Amino acid sequence: MIPLNPVDRYHLVIPVRDEDIDRLGHVNNIVYLRWVQEIATAHWRLLAPREVLEEVVWVVLRHEIDYKAAALPGDEVRVETWIGEASRLSFERHTQVYRVADDRLLAQARTLWCPVNPQTGRPTRVSPELRALFSTGEAS
Repeated sequence: MIPLNPVDRYHLVIPVRDEDIDRLGHVNNIVYLRWVQEIATAHWRLLAPREVLEEVVWVVLRHEIDYKAAALPGDEVRVETWIGEASRLSFERHTQVYRVADDRLLAQARTLWCPVNPQTGRPTRVSPELRALFSTGEAS
């Protein structure tokens, strides 16, 4: 198996479920945020060293999301993520959601995550190796 380059896009295909649909007949906005979290978690679990999975958890500092078009009942979506820049305790991640059938961009998000020690619940510094794995460099 070829190792995944962390700066490459990682994706999942997710079917739209009945419970994802709101009163307007399309996927509810909160579901897009759930997808942002699901793909970030899957990417983290794929790349992080096993011992680090117990030492670091991530909390969201900020979500920015732009909705471009609606996902509908019966759709499948492709959710893509890739890492961005990091500052001291803030790690940027990008996500885009596409409808599989027509490859239309439905939403795009930028999320800032903070590494937290699960025992203390406080922000924690990560090793240089982990920082390199989950960021493209220091933000200005």
